[in-house]
Amino acid sequence: MKDTSTSGGLWGSVSRGSDTFGPKSLKDMPEGVRLYFQHSILPGTVLARGVRLRMHGEIDLSGWLPFRAEQVILGRGEMVWAATVRRMGIPVKGYDRLLDGKGELDWKVLGVIPVMRASGSDVTRSAAGRVKAEMLWLPSAFLQSGARISQEDPGHITIDLSLHGDDSPVTIEIDSEGRPVSLRMKRWGNPLGEGYGLHDFGAFMEDEKTFGGYTIPSKLRVGWFFGTDRFEREGQFFRVTIDEATFR
Repeated sequence: MKDTSTSGGLWGSVSRGSDTFGPKSLKDMPEGVRLYFQHSILPGTVLARGVRLRMHGEIDLSGWLPFRAEQVILGRGEMVWAATVRRMGIPVKGYDRLLDGKGELDWKVLGVIPVMRASGSDVTRSAAGRVKAEMLWLPSAFLQSGARISQEDPGHITIDLSLHGDDSPVTIEIDSEGRPVSLRMKRWGNPLGEGYGLHDFGAFMEDEKTFGGYTIPSKLRVGWFFGTDRFEREGQFFRVTIDEATFR
Protein backbone atom coordinates (compact mmCIF):
# COMPACT_ATOMS: atom_id res chain seq x y z
CA MET A 1 0.00 0.00 0.00
CA LYS A 2 1.43 3.37 -1.02
CA ASP A 3 2.06 6.07 1.58
CA THR A 4 0.12 9.12 0.35
CA SER A 5 0.89 11.34 3.36
CA THR A 6 3.58 13.35 1.50
CA SER A 7 3.29 15.27 -1.74
CA GLY A 8 5.52 12.73 -3.49
CA GLY A 9 3.54 9.83 -2.07
CA LEU A 10 0.22 11.34 -3.10
CA TRP A 11 1.56 12.03 -6.58
CA GLY A 12 2.65 8.42 -6.88
CA SER A 13 -0.87 7.23 -6.07
CA VAL A 14 -2.52 8.71 -9.16
CA SER A 15 -2.49 7.04 -12.56
CA ARG A 16 -2.46 8.91 -15.85
CA GLY A 17 -5.87 9.70 -17.29
CA SER A 18 -7.01 8.26 -20.61
CA ASP A 19 -9.87 10.49 -21.81
CA THR A 20 -8.98 13.53 -23.90
CA PHE A 21 -10.43 17.02 -24.09
CA GLY A 22 -12.56 17.86 -27.10
CA PRO A 23 -15.96 19.12 -28.24
CA LYS A 24 -17.81 16.24 -26.54
CA SER A 25 -16.42 17.42 -23.18
CA LEU A 26 -18.41 20.66 -23.52
CA LYS A 27 -21.67 19.35 -24.96
CA ASP A 28 -24.70 21.45 -23.96
CA MET A 29 -22.63 23.83 -21.79
CA PRO A 30 -23.28 27.61 -21.78
CA GLU A 31 -21.04 29.83 -23.90
CA GLY A 32 -19.09 31.27 -20.95
CA VAL A 33 -18.34 27.79 -19.60
CA ARG A 34 -17.13 26.64 -23.03
CA LEU A 35 -14.90 29.71 -23.32
CA TYR A 36 -13.28 29.01 -19.96
CA PHE A 37 -12.45 25.38 -20.75
CA GLN A 38 -11.37 26.12 -24.33
CA HIS A 39 -8.97 28.73 -22.95
CA SER A 40 -7.70 26.43 -20.21
CA ILE A 41 -7.26 23.08 -22.02
CA LEU A 42 -5.91 22.49 -25.51
CA PRO A 43 -7.88 20.08 -27.74
CA GLY A 44 -6.55 16.52 -27.52
CA THR A 45 -5.01 17.05 -24.08
CA VAL A 46 -5.45 14.13 -21.71
CA LEU A 47 -7.92 15.00 -18.93
CA ALA A 48 -5.57 14.87 -15.98
CA ARG A 49 -6.51 13.35 -12.63
CA GLY A 50 -3.88 15.31 -10.75
CA VAL A 51 -1.35 18.13 -10.89
CA ARG A 52 2.02 18.58 -9.22
CA LEU A 53 3.02 22.21 -8.71
CA ARG A 54 6.24 23.91 -7.71
CA MET A 55 5.84 27.46 -6.51
CA HIS A 56 7.31 30.37 -4.59
CA GLY A 57 5.93 33.51 -3.02
CA GLU A 58 5.13 35.25 0.24
CA ILE A 59 2.77 34.38 3.08
CA ASP A 60 1.58 36.80 5.74
CA LEU A 61 2.33 35.37 9.20
CA SER A 62 2.37 38.58 11.26
CA GLY A 63 4.53 39.94 8.44
CA TRP A 64 5.26 38.83 4.89
CA LEU A 65 7.66 35.86 4.76
CA PRO A 66 9.14 34.15 1.69
CA PHE A 67 8.32 30.52 0.94
CA ARG A 68 8.96 27.76 -1.55
CA ALA A 69 6.58 24.85 -1.88
CA GLU A 70 5.50 21.77 -3.74
CA GLN A 71 1.82 20.91 -3.97
CA VAL A 72 -0.12 17.96 -5.31
CA ILE A 73 -3.86 18.30 -5.99
CA LEU A 74 -5.99 15.37 -7.10
CA GLY A 75 -9.37 15.62 -8.75
CA ARG A 76 -10.76 13.14 -6.22
CA GLY A 77 -10.46 15.88 -3.61
CA GLU A 78 -7.08 15.32 -1.95
CA MET A 79 -4.16 17.69 -1.53
CA VAL A 80 -0.74 18.05 0.10
CA TRP A 81 1.02 21.44 0.25
CA ALA A 82 4.56 21.01 1.60
CA ALA A 83 6.54 24.21 2.10
CA THR A 84 9.54 25.89 3.66
CA VAL A 85 8.86 29.38 5.05
CA ARG A 86 11.80 31.50 6.19
CA ARG A 87 11.60 33.83 9.18
CA MET A 88 14.79 35.86 9.66
CA GLY A 89 16.55 33.22 7.59
CA ILE A 90 15.42 30.35 9.81
CA PRO A 91 13.43 27.67 7.95
CA VAL A 92 10.00 26.66 9.19
CA LYS A 93 8.97 23.48 7.41
CA GLY A 94 5.65 21.72 7.29
CA TYR A 95 2.51 20.89 5.39
CA ASP A 96 -1.19 21.52 4.98
CA ARG A 97 -3.07 18.51 3.66
CA LEU A 98 -6.45 16.95 3.02
CA LEU A 99 -6.29 13.17 2.82
CA ASP A 100 -8.96 10.50 3.27
CA GLY A 101 -11.50 13.21 4.07
CA LYS A 102 -9.44 14.68 6.95
CA GLY A 103 -7.66 18.04 7.03
CA GLU A 104 -4.44 18.53 8.97
CA LEU A 105 -1.53 20.95 9.27
CA ASP A 106 1.85 20.49 10.98
CA TRP A 107 4.70 23.03 11.06
CA LYS A 108 8.12 22.88 12.76
CA VAL A 109 11.11 25.22 13.09
CA LEU A 110 14.11 23.62 11.38
CA GLY A 111 11.79 20.71 10.71
CA VAL A 112 12.16 19.65 14.38
CA ILE A 113 10.60 22.10 16.88
CA PRO A 114 6.77 22.10 16.67
CA VAL A 115 5.19 25.52 16.19
CA MET A 116 1.71 24.72 14.87
CA ARG A 117 -0.47 21.64 14.58
CA ALA A 118 -4.18 21.44 13.91
CA SER A 119 -6.81 18.97 12.77
CA GLY A 120 -10.51 18.32 13.30
CA SER A 121 -13.77 19.14 11.56
CA ASP A 122 -13.14 22.89 11.19
CA VAL A 123 -9.71 22.30 9.64
CA THR A 124 -11.17 19.67 7.31
CA ARG A 125 -13.99 21.89 6.11
CA SER A 126 -11.64 24.82 5.52
CA ALA A 127 -9.22 22.57 3.63
CA ALA A 128 -12.07 21.28 1.45
CA GLY A 129 -12.92 24.84 0.45
CA ARG A 130 -9.28 25.49 -0.33
CA VAL A 131 -9.04 22.41 -2.54
CA LYS A 132 -12.13 23.42 -4.52
CA ALA A 133 -10.67 26.89 -5.13
CA GLU A 134 -7.26 25.50 -6.08
CA MET A 135 -8.77 23.12 -8.62
CA LEU A 136 -8.38 26.20 -10.81
CA TRP A 137 -4.87 24.73 -11.26
CA LEU A 138 -6.46 21.43 -12.35
CA PRO A 139 -9.38 22.51 -14.57
CA SER A 140 -9.93 18.96 -15.82
CA ALA A 141 -11.15 18.09 -12.30
CA PHE A 142 -14.23 20.26 -12.82
CA LEU A 143 -15.17 18.05 -15.79
CA GLN A 144 -14.51 14.75 -14.00
CA SER A 145 -15.69 15.26 -10.43
CA GLY A 146 -19.44 15.35 -10.95
CA ALA A 147 -19.49 19.10 -10.42
CA ARG A 148 -22.44 21.13 -11.67
CA ILE A 149 -21.11 23.91 -13.89
CA SER A 150 -23.36 26.85 -14.70
CA GLN A 151 -23.15 30.42 -15.96
CA GLU A 152 -24.30 33.40 -13.88
CA ASP A 153 -23.77 35.74 -16.83
CA PRO A 154 -21.30 35.84 -19.75
CA GLY A 155 -18.51 36.92 -17.40
CA HIS A 156 -19.04 34.52 -14.48
CA ILE A 157 -19.23 30.75 -14.22
CA THR A 158 -20.11 28.82 -11.07
CA ILE A 159 -18.83 25.42 -9.95
CA ASP A 160 -21.09 23.53 -7.53
CA LEU A 161 -19.17 20.67 -5.98
CA SER A 162 -19.76 19.00 -2.63
CA LEU A 163 -16.45 17.98 -1.07
CA HIS A 164 -16.03 16.46 2.39
CA GLY A 165 -19.10 18.23 3.75
CA ASP A 166 -18.43 21.59 2.13
CA ASP A 167 -21.09 22.67 -0.37
CA SER A 168 -20.00 26.27 -1.03
CA PRO A 169 -20.04 27.09 -4.77
CA VAL A 170 -16.99 28.62 -6.44
CA THR A 171 -17.52 31.52 -8.86
CA ILE A 172 -14.88 32.26 -11.49
CA GLU A 173 -14.83 35.62 -13.27
CA ILE A 174 -13.62 35.34 -16.86
CA ASP A 175 -12.78 37.87 -19.55
CA SER A 176 -14.12 37.85 -23.13
CA GLU A 177 -11.62 35.14 -24.14
CA GLY A 178 -12.39 32.84 -21.20
CA ARG A 179 -9.29 33.75 -19.18
CA PRO A 180 -9.94 33.56 -15.41
CA VAL A 181 -9.60 36.97 -13.79
CA SER A 182 -10.73 36.31 -10.22
CA LEU A 183 -12.30 33.67 -8.02
CA ARG A 184 -14.65 34.05 -5.07
CA MET A 185 -16.50 31.81 -2.67
CA LYS A 186 -17.72 31.49 0.89
CA ARG A 187 -15.01 29.46 2.63
CA TRP A 188 -15.15 27.99 6.11
CA GLY A 189 -12.44 29.48 8.29
CA ASN A 190 -11.39 31.65 11.21
CA PRO A 191 -9.74 34.72 9.64
CA LEU A 192 -8.08 37.07 12.13
CA GLY A 193 -9.58 35.05 14.98
CA GLU A 194 -13.09 36.30 14.21
CA GLY A 195 -14.57 32.84 14.70
CA TYR A 196 -15.21 29.85 12.46
CA GLY A 197 -17.88 30.33 9.86
CA LEU A 198 -18.37 31.00 6.18
CA HIS A 199 -16.34 34.06 5.20
CA ASP A 200 -15.75 35.81 1.88
CA PHE A 201 -12.65 34.34 0.27
CA GLY A 202 -11.07 34.78 -3.12
CA ALA A 203 -8.15 35.54 -5.39
CA PHE A 204 -7.03 37.82 -8.18
CA MET A 205 -5.19 36.21 -11.11
CA GLU A 206 -2.40 38.45 -12.39
CA ASP A 207 -0.69 36.21 -14.95
CA GLU A 208 -0.96 32.76 -16.54
CA LYS A 209 1.27 30.13 -18.16
CA THR A 210 0.78 27.02 -20.25
CA PHE A 211 2.12 23.68 -19.04
CA GLY A 212 1.50 20.41 -20.87
CA GLY A 213 -1.63 21.56 -22.66
CA TYR A 214 -3.12 23.40 -19.67
CA THR A 215 -3.20 27.18 -19.33
CA ILE A 216 -3.51 28.01 -15.64
CA PRO A 217 -3.16 31.10 -13.43
CA SER A 218 0.52 31.47 -12.58
CA LYS A 219 0.52 34.56 -10.37
CA LEU A 220 -2.18 35.15 -7.74
CA ARG A 221 -3.07 37.22 -4.71
CA VAL A 222 -5.28 35.29 -2.26
CA GLY A 223 -7.12 36.19 0.91
CA TRP A 224 -10.16 36.60 3.11
CA PHE A 225 -12.83 39.33 2.96
CA PHE A 226 -12.69 39.18 -0.82
CA GLY A 227 -14.89 41.78 -2.48
CA THR A 228 -14.55 44.24 0.41
CA ASP A 229 -11.98 46.90 1.27
CA ARG A 230 -10.72 44.60 4.03
CA PHE A 231 -9.14 42.29 1.43
CA GLU A 232 -6.35 44.73 0.55
CA ARG A 233 -6.03 46.09 4.07
CA GLU A 234 -5.92 42.93 6.17
CA GLY A 235 -7.40 39.91 4.40
CA GLN A 236 -4.74 39.19 1.78
CA PHE A 237 -2.32 36.59 3.12
CA PHE A 238 -0.88 34.65 0.18
CA ARG A 239 0.99 35.81 -2.93
CA VAL A 240 2.18 33.01 -5.17
CA THR A 241 3.92 32.37 -8.48
CA ILE A 242 3.71 28.95 -10.13
CA ASP A 243 7.10 27.89 -11.49
CA GLU A 244 6.26 24.42 -12.79
CA ALA A 245 3.17 22.27 -13.28
CA THR A 246 3.04 18.60 -14.28
CA PHE A 247 -0.26 16.89 -15.09
CA ARG A 248 -1.07 13.20 -14.86
